[in-house]
Amino acid sequence: MIRDVARVGKGTMPGEIDRTTMQRYVSITANVEGVDLGRAAQQIEQAVAAAGEPPRGVRVLTRGQVAPMHEMFTALGVGLGLAVVVILVLLTAYFQSPRLALASVSSVPGVLCGVVAMLLLTGTTLNIESFMGSIMCIGVSVSNSVMMVTFIAMEWHERKVVPDAARAGAQDRLRPILMTACAMTAGMVPMALALERGSEMQAPLGRAVIGGLVVSTFVTLFIVPSVFALLMGRQTPRSPVAAPG
Repeated sequence: MIRDVARVGKGTMPGEIDRTTMQRYVSITANVEGVDLGRAAQQIEQAVAAAGEPPRGVRVLTRGQVAPMHEMFTALGVGLGLAVVVILVLLTAYFQSPRLALASVSSVPGVLCGVVAMLLLTGTTLNIESFMGSIMCIGVSVSNSVMMVTFIAMEWHERKVVPDAARAGAQDRLRPILMTACAMTAGMVPMALALERGSEMQAPLGRAVIGGLVVSTFVTLFIVPSVFALLMGRQTPRSPVAAPG
């Protein structure tokens, strides 16, 4: 008889048992709609933290695209920081003056502020496309700043007065900087508006470029000459020498 060797009754058991490296695991999945991956990952971390300490022998791991996303943004942030440092070192060697190099990269914070402001105004998230737009803006802004500082330094060697040189250099570079900014901004407007079907993926890049260019143009024309004047003070220009005499 069955009752002599077993007990018959109702119970529950998992329909499928998954193992990896001889360890059992349970996957909890969900579809994300209307929320970007970064916010979804943050909500998951908050839910796991609110659930309390897991039982002994149980680990909670976040899999999927969350880990590659964090690694990608970390690598991009480190690369962007290294790029700014390398530019600063190269400009120091070019101008043979760390103050002129610092004045040339003083427009970078303005670019970042413009990108963040545009993303907030348009409700756009920080993703790979907007990050690429930020890098493009930094390149254009630094290029304009280097030319601005170069013209100001030339005027400084002629006029010997820092405020007058800063004003004259800004006037000389006003038209080229405005032409560059307007042309690039106008070219990015269709991309930022995402008028065509399927173009929403590239829209963050256009919006980041527009926001960064608008603010960096103002910073390059007004803040960079002021930074130059503050850093130089009342110094008199000196011609750099290639080797000691």
